[in-house]
Amino acid sequence: MGFDPTAGLTGWDLTGFHEGHDTECWKRLGAQEMTIEDSERGPIFGTRFSVWAPNAHAVRLVGDFNWWNGENSAMHLIPGAGVWALFVEGASTGSLYKFEVCGADGVWRLKADPMARFAEASPHTASIVYESQYVWGDDQWLWFRGEAKPHAEPMSIYEVHIGSWRKDLTYVQLAKELVEYVSWQGYTHVEFLPVATHPFGGSWGYQVTGFFAPMSRFGSPDEFRFLVDQLHQAGVGVIVDWVPGHFATDAWALSRFDGTALYEHADPRKGEQPDWGTYVFNFGRNEVKSFLISNAYYWLDQFHIDGLRVDAVASMLYLDYSREPGQWVPNQFGGNENLEAVEFLQMVNS
Repeated sequence: MGFDPTAGLTGWDLTGFHEGHDTECWKRLGAQEMTIEDSERGPIFGTRFSVWAPNAHAVRLVGDFNWWNGENSAMHLIPGAGVWALFVEGASTGSLYKFEVCGADGVWRLKADPMARFAEASPHTASIVYESQYVWGDDQWLWFRGEAKPHAEPMSIYEVHIGSWRKDLTYVQLAKELVEYVSWQGYTHVEFLPVATHPFGGSWGYQVTGFFAPMSRFGSPDEFRFLVDQLHQAGVGVIVDWVPGHFATDAWALSRFDGTALYEHADPRKGEQPDWGTYVFNFGRNEVKSFLISNAYYWLDQFHIDGLRVDAVASMLYLDYSREPGQWVPNQFGGNENLEAVEFLQMVNS
């Protein structure tokens, strides 16, 4: 082999991620199509896979490109980064994959990619390599949005749950029927209930497993872009419900990702949400802040979303939210405010 198996990924590339101010970590982690140089064969095309799992003993890559057998696809630990990476020649958009993570407890777990930009529809759980080819046509809307003063102008928002609005429509079909309906009714904006991947299609979508991947049972990420584009071209803004306060406990997703409480608090008094049976993000961990801040920007930048409605803010701000005395831990000053969540929300809005 005449090429770097990590495709040039270094600890330096991940400095911002570890310091808590990376706003585009999807460009470094996850699945990235690229062409690299092989000293013997010249340029070769494929995909670099990388995942943050600092407490793992080992990580292997499995997918349809290696018959779901990771024995010969051990990932390489980037020195000092807690990130594992591997370049796979020929893997490209449409390739299915997962990570086999040997956790700090010595148990192997099969995990979806936290940074996956496309994912299989439930009940399947694999991540999918995806590079957008979409060409936007909403330049006029973006100009108008830049000139507008939304705080001083009337807004009429139509809330939409994609899974039940004229049930079983795809993103492409919605781009016709929903656009016609909201234009006829005179709405200025639509607000989509969460479109990020969640395992139970019958829910409203607030227990997320794939924060960077639009629900695939309605179509591809580029088809969701088409829906947003068509709304914009019709003069309708798009708001998306964003769920940074908690996440689903499904064993194949974020929970106990490397055998430890990586994305969530280890202490259940801070790391579990009793109302919803979910895990609570550890807002004090820099890498988690980078993950969530990048996620917010991802929807705004990559999908031209006009605004995010942050869900369940009270559950983030108050340590005693829905908890009885003795079931929560006061902050350093003895109060019930979650100071780490306050700082995180300030960063998101800055």
